[in-house]
Amino acid sequence: MTVLAAGLALAGSLFFALGAALQQFEAARASGPALRRLLRRPRWLLGGLAIGAGTALHIVALKYGPLTVVQPMGVASLLFALPCAAALRHRRPRPAELASAAVIAIGLMGLVLVVPEHAGSPYLGTGEAAVLLGGAAAVSLVLWAAGRRSSPAARAALFATGAGVLYGATATLARVLVDGNWEPWFLAAVPVPALLALVLLQRAYAVGHFGVAFAALQVTDPLTAVAFGALLLGEPLPTGAASTLVALAAGALAAAGTVALARTTPMSPAPDLTAR
Repeated sequence: MTVLAAGLALAGSLFFALGAALQQFEAARASGPALRRLLRRPRWLLGGLAIGAGTALHIVALKYGPLTVVQPMGVASLLFALPCAAALRHRRPRPAELASAAVIAIGLMGLVLVVPEHAGSPYLGTGEAAVLLGGAAAVSLVLWAAGRRSSPAARAALFATGAGVLYGATATLARVLVDGNWEPWFLAAVPVPALLALVLLQRAYAVGHFGVAFAALQVTDPLTAVAFGALLLGEPLPTGAASTLVALAAGALAAAGTVALARTTPMSPAPDLTAR
């Protein structure tokens, strides 16, 4: 069953990467990243379906294998994403891009594996949920404002980081809903950060630095979920000197790889203003 879980998670990563590459390709070509334009582009919608399929495969994989096997396989989406994006633009991925992505993936796997599993049932009260949503919104707003005054690569990273924070908040709420410990208004609240994250992510993709944006999202989303889980749900963090050192080293690798990727990933072509 563990082999099946690993295979499902790996397939999910491929679908997720392909979907992200398709959506970024269309967001970069569109005359603007507004969802109303992107929703009229079949390839962008196909990317959304691929992301949905990848997410479903990842969830099914968790039924057949432990988190310590499934989660590292999810990190492979970064390694799949760059070749997918390059193929859409009829070029080969640069060796430096793939090397940077590998460094980020190693860092992410280290972070995923060092976080201990939580056996308890999470609970989120109204006050904690308000802190969760308000904090995520405030952080993403600051990142959006900073990104507007930054260079293209930094703008893509900051916008995607803001989206990752919002997705992390969405994941935290979703975990609580799945376990049944929630307030009725949570159902209406869940789509809000998810939709804001989608809009912000398309703005990050429209900048043109796909590798940077996707890497920033991949790093920020799980780290935000872990942070919210520890602060609001009482979930454990790594303890002990060895685990702390591994977490710091893994975080440094992920950060260094993202910076390197920003320097090596080319910009996307100019927008296709004639496309509808």
